[in-house]
Amino acid sequence: MSEQDDTIATIAAGYTFTGPALELGAAVVEGVAHAQAPVRVPLAVLNRHGLVAGATGTGKTKTLQLIAEQLSAQGVPVFLADIKGDLSGISEPGEPSDRTAARAAEVGQDWQPAGCPAEFYALGGIGPGVPIRATITDFGPTLLAKVLDLNETQESSLGLIFHFADQRGLELVDLKDLRAVIQYLTDDQGKAELKAIGGLSAATAGVILRALITLDNNGGGAFFGEPDFDTADLLRTTPDGHGLVSVLELAAVQDKPQLFSTFLMWLLADLFHDLPEVGDPDRPRLVFFFDEAHLLFTGASKAFLTAITQTVRLIRSKGVGIFFVTQTPRDVPGDVLSQLGNRVQHALRAFTPEDAKALKATVSTFPRSGYDLDAVLTQAGTGEAVVTVLGEKGAPTPVAWTRLRAPASLMAPIPAEAMRAAVDGSPLFAKYGTAVDRESAYEKLTAAQAPPAEPESAAPEPAAESEPESRRGRGEKPKSGMVDQVMGNSAVKSMLRSVGTQIGREITRSLFGTARRKR
Repeated sequence: MSEQDDTIATIAAGYTFTGPALELGAAVVEGVAHAQAPVRVPLAVLNRHGLVAGATGTGKTKTLQLIAEQLSAQGVPVFLADIKGDLSGISEPGEPSDRTAARAAEVGQDWQPAGCPAEFYALGGIGPGVPIRATITDFGPTLLAKVLDLNETQESSLGLIFHFADQRGLELVDLKDLRAVIQYLTDDQGKAELKAIGGLSAATAGVILRALITLDNNGGGAFFGEPDFDTADLLRTTPDGHGLVSVLELAAVQDKPQLFSTFLMWLLADLFHDLPEVGDPDRPRLVFFFDEAHLLFTGASKAFLTAITQTVRLIRSKGVGIFFVTQTPRDVPGDVLSQLGNRVQHALRAFTPEDAKALKATVSTFPRSGYDLDAVLTQAGTGEAVVTVLGEKGAPTPVAWTRLRAPASLMAPIPAEAMRAAVDGSPLFAKYGTAVDRESAYEKLTAAQAPPAEPESAAPEPAAESEPESRRGRGEKPKSGMVDQVMGNSAVKSMLRSVGTQIGREITRSLFGTARRKR
């Protein structure tokens, strides 16, 4: 047996599994694809997370599409972040072409056009899609600090403000609620309470307030509010057993990368809070593709990075797999990268000394193999990648230069009118389509600051003797603070009782400071 035959046989044996698996493509040896050596990934290991990396234009988006449509066919729901606006085609069957036919013949693929059941979302309703919103209370201080680009001291101070609002039952639904609480704490009426919080200076509160105003002026307020999104809607399947593909359309908010990347992390954090432990299931409950992952880690605080690392480590036992999509493995912190068991590395470019360093670092993250990966990763064509995944027993498979299969769904955006019809026809549009602005912290604090209404008549007060002993002399007591006045208002008390089962006296917060909600 020749060395080439031995390599082919080793790869074929390494990617032979007993359980269900996704078909990625065929191994390439000496520049030729060998259909007798298919490269696959077991369905059961997709909750061990993964990385899809490569330079712009090397085929990462089509790889996401290929994996997502097979997951859907296997009954696994999928979440895709569509930043460039070119993933909506997953909902429609692909179009036959000579190029697709040639690729299918090379890799041994029986290509048949097929679309997937899909739901389209848009952050805050900006762009086509069912609106996704979060309340400020649910979003939490750690994630919001990332959006506001706060330093660690300011992030800690923001946490104190959330703690104050949680304790006082002041629900933070949207940006104006948080602004109202900060303005109250920095005004004369709230100075005593600001001092009582401890560790929060008026200057820091002012910095946070200005950052909130800037975010609101730049259109960020649209992302926060009600009805807040229930991430359980990402876990749906169709009556015929297909997993629903949830596509978050982000093309309209490309100019707000820090905001949308942090929102993606909020979705993951919310899933982590809500889902029960399932151990190692035979298939994931959801696979979540986190595109442009470098945006999440750039400028992140230590607390934020620690929370990401813990979420990635722990969420797999809840049946959720995460695939980070970026250009090089160096974009992902080492503590996170070490937890990504499945790797699909598209070509890299080595035009500069910095590119050469990135190439060397990427090669060092792969197991040893018979390939010259320095050469392969600069020579691989579009739609080719270097692959290694976890086998069914948890051991890495042999490194395989792979010519990937062609997606069965449309490799182009669907027309705008088709997108609009899909969104309008969705049952979720009735659930989330219209924003609601109910009474929350802003309304309560504003009402407390309003002058009291003039009495209609000057009826005398009841005699002091007829009052209960506990109420005598009430007017002689010191005036309570503004928040105490708000909380003593009968209308506010009634409203708080109605929502008490949802938020409680003080909200329980977890890894990212996000609120634990009862559905």
